Amino acid sequence: MTQLFKPELVCPAGTPAGLRTAVDAGADTVYCGFQGPTNARNFPGLNFSVAEMADSVDYAHERGAKVLAAVNSFPTAGRTEIWKKAIDDAIRIDVDAVIIADIGMAQYMSKTHPGHRIHLSVQAGASSPEAINFYCRRFDIKRVVLPRILTVQEIKKVHDEIGCEIEAFIFGNIGMMAEGRCALTNYVTGQSTNMDGVCSPASHVHYEEDEDRNLKTRLGEFAIDCIGCGEHAGYPTICKGRYNVGHRREYYAFEEPVSLNLTHLLPDLMRAGVTALKIEGRQRSRAYVRSVVSAFRQAVDCYFDGGEPDLGHLLALTEGHRETQGAFRSKTWR
Repeated sequence: MTQLFKPELVCPAGTPAGLRTAVDAGADTVYCGFQGPTNARNFPGLNFSVAEMADSVDYAHERGAKVLAAVNSFPTAGRTEIWKKAIDDAIRIDVDAVIIADIGMAQYMSKTHPGHRIHLSVQAGASSPEAINFYCRRFDIKRVVLPRILTVQEIKKVHDEIGCEIEAFIFGNIGMMAEGRCALTNYVTGQSTNMDGVCSPASHVHYEEDEDRNLKTRLGEFAIDCIGCGEHAGYPTICKGRYNVGHRREYYAFEEPVSLNLTHLLPDLMRAGVTALKIEGRQRSRAYVRSVVSAFRQAVDCYFDGGEPDLGHLLALTEGHRETQGAFRSKTWR
């Protein structure tokens, strides 16, 4: 594990302007989604029309960057044509790969558009060599986006036993570590992260300020947190809320609001044979995208050249101004 591979830097874009920002900041590859439920960031004001995606692909290709179309949510019975159309549109406008989570859509693309690159979404939850190799053999998957539950040593072992490229998250939201299987927001709002592409839909989020200027966050009729004056808070999701549990009050019962930051593990991931390093954040601002992408562009280049980048300022861009290496360093659970 001494050889350092130089991986692609895969960066988020929630809008055409965000895509241009990511490309100009040094992204090798940008991932984005169509408007509607076919991708896992189906928020108002985000995502691309087919025409916008086509123009964005041209912009990226003219500057030597690639575009990946995220069709990474799960269709329900009677709605599969929407997902098939998204795949067809992505191929027609010449995206470089389609990111797919649903096994039926993987089969559709492999049969309808043979030879085009399929990347297996993190939402598919494939973390073992056996599962990944099944997708590779059956659907000619070219790359797997690994769930955020593996140590670097485990990623290296997976790399040595599979027949496709590996993409690993390095910065941004870390979620509940059960990729593609969260039903919490569906329970409260009736809209699913995995089937409707939206977690904590903005239309259901409400805030109430009390006399002490504390901010109570509600999702629908449920209170999910109370944020004190001066506290840093991220986007309100059930998994990162605080609750009264038994004798414990205002307790992070599921997970604390904290962001993944693998800056110091980049050389280890590069030695482990990771093909692509992925930044999360399609719902983030252009200023965020510019700062994070340019920082990691510098970091990857610096590490590859044998240097040691200074990226302490990334802490200011993390959720709640707190960061973690998650399971990548070691596995510790509540």
